[in-house]
Amino acid sequence: MFSELKFPVPWGHVAAKAWGPSEGHPVLCLHGWLDNANTFDKLIPLLPKGYYYVAMDFSGHGLSSHRPAGAPYYFLDYVTDVRRVAAALQWRRFTLMGHSMGGSVAGMFCFLYPEMVDKVILLENLGFLLAPEDTEAWLESKRLAIDRLLSLEAKQQAPKARSPEAALERLLEANSHLTAEGGAVLLQRGATETPAGLVYNRDLRVRTQSREYFTVEQCVKLLQKIQDRVLIIVAHDGLLVPYKLETRNQFVKALREAFDTTLKEHIQLVEVPGSHFVHLNEPEVVSGIISNFLTLQNARARL
Repeated sequence: MFSELKFPVPWGHVAAKAWGPSEGHPVLCLHGWLDNANTFDKLIPLLPKGYYYVAMDFSGHGLSSHRPAGAPYYFLDYVTDVRRVAAALQWRRFTLMGHSMGGSVAGMFCFLYPEMVDKVILLENLGFLLAPEDTEAWLESKRLAIDRLLSLEAKQQAPKARSPEAALERLLEANSHLTAEGGAVLLQRGATETPAGLVYNRDLRVRTQSREYFTVEQCVKLLQKIQDRVLIIVAHDGLLVPYKLETRNQFVKALREAFDTTLKEHIQLVEVPGSHFVHLNEPEVVSGIISNFLTLQNARARL
């Protein structure tokens, strides 16, 4: 069983759902881009009892309020969402678990507030977004974020209503790593029923987000700051497997090499069978690994 939570913010509220006793050790769970808190629905019931798991919806996602008119979605704003929720819960020190973009948010929060985080669990993410190797490509990404936002505002496009079947089909088309069951779980919190059909809850502006990037050298230095407290899980058929990466992701390959050398003693990197949504599609594949990491006093679990 879980309970619904709402945390007031200046533009509305941040929504979340919670499992376990509120006095248990706190674990804040962060979903991926365009997803919502339901991404952890299948995993959390398999994790150790006695912990207080809170899965939040980032602003503009799930049941959380959209940001005010004219406001873009900056990556650092998601990190601020985490800080707001932690303050509302009066958490001084807690564990972070993030999937995909949520892992990048968890990583940035940990870099900025290391005193507040005891352990970090990254699912299909390395804790940050790697900068494009080409400077012009980096500039183009920033320009695109601005142009897309202004274009969206000019169109004043209303969210499209779909039948439940069409809404699920569209979600699965955009997420080839999702199963139909996993997609239905996300859709339960990611869409609202209207007289015309289901409408996705997410803010259309979320697609125009401006991201924070790091070079591989910066990434290694940042990871060394949080040594001995990090578990990274990557899926064999996910987005981070070295031999399946495209040429433009050479940075990830370089970083993986760093894991095998300078960071070997500080970070657990575990590969598991499955796809980018393995934690939702096949939670039993990762639940044991995560449980060991959570329950051991020393975060360097023996896997």
